[in-house]
Amino acid sequence: MADPRWLIERFGVTTRVVGAPMAGIGHGRLAAAVSAAGGLGTIGVGPFASGEWIAKECAVASEPGRAFGVGLMGWSLPGNMAQLDATIEARPSVVSVSFGPYEAHVGPLQDAGIVVTTQIATVDEARAAEQAGVDFIVSRGREGGGHGRDEVGTLVLLQAVLDAVDLPVLAAGGIAGGRGLAAVLAAGACGAWVGTAFLACTEAESSATARARIFVADETDTAYGRVFDIAQRLDWPPEFGGRALRNPFFDRWVGNYEALQADQGAVDELRAARGAEDFDTAYIYAGQGVGLLSRERTAAEVVAEFAGADERLRRAASGNRRGMGGPTPRMARE
Repeated sequence: MADPRWLIERFGVTTRVVGAPMAGIGHGRLAAAVSAAGGLGTIGVGPFASGEWIAKECAVASEPGRAFGVGLMGWSLPGNMAQLDATIEARPSVVSVSFGPYEAHVGPLQDAGIVVTTQIATVDEARAAEQAGVDFIVSRGREGGGHGRDEVGTLVLLQAVLDAVDLPVLAAGGIAGGRGLAAVLAAGACGAWVGTAFLACTEAESSATARARIFVADETDTAYGRVFDIAQRLDWPPEFGGRALRNPFFDRWVGNYEALQADQGAVDELRAARGAEDFDTAYIYAGQGVGLLSRERTAAEVVAEFAGADERLRRAASGNRRGMGGPTPRMARE
């Protein structure tokens, strides 16, 4: 098992949290804010982003003078290699290449002095990533928002991956605060890869209308499927569906993918809804941790809440189970 302080020592973070790359939501401003607060912020790069866009956002993310990262999509890189070139030119501290072939990109990135990771969802994928030479692994459970597999829960997957590989492992999926971070640190992770908790931050690109929807959602209000990708005619590999807030458009089309593929009206409907911010049709990608969000906060406030994880671990080690969400004295007596 890797040194639990690996993330701190390698990147100089003070809180063992990496802001997950969220395309469309996490630009340079959010990455900079997370890094300035003591975490490690990342930029989410969409499939059609230009090299010029990456260069501009990396310049913003680098302003605090702290480590930051870039997240690329393996399935879309072959059609837009300018993204990889621009990322290497910008020299972020970390690059994640996930959701599709990534192996060929590990060497060029590392040759440029960049730490490389990929998100995995099974033990076999973790072993393959280790063989491919990545520097650390993101073990992403099915609770996570956005794209990924819908197969294994976060804690089960994390335990199995930690037994299977010798690389540093970050946990992802459903980790939305200090309790969640403490839990995965106690299990042996070097830190957490967190998206949903930063979704409605002041520095995120989410709109006021989307944030209002996020704040009334609970942990049962997300759903997983390929509806929104098919309706946008995106070439996401079918094994990587997305977890988003459930809405009537999703419910109408989930499982009816062949019909949706043939329905241009649905494509037009989704496009119009996105422009109008009609979230009964348009999507908001979010994980099950969305139920823990209730108000707009700055990225610094979110990172500060995660910073309480070490204190929770100290309390647990000293026998104070209340700090880890254990039984209260009244519950213990009963």
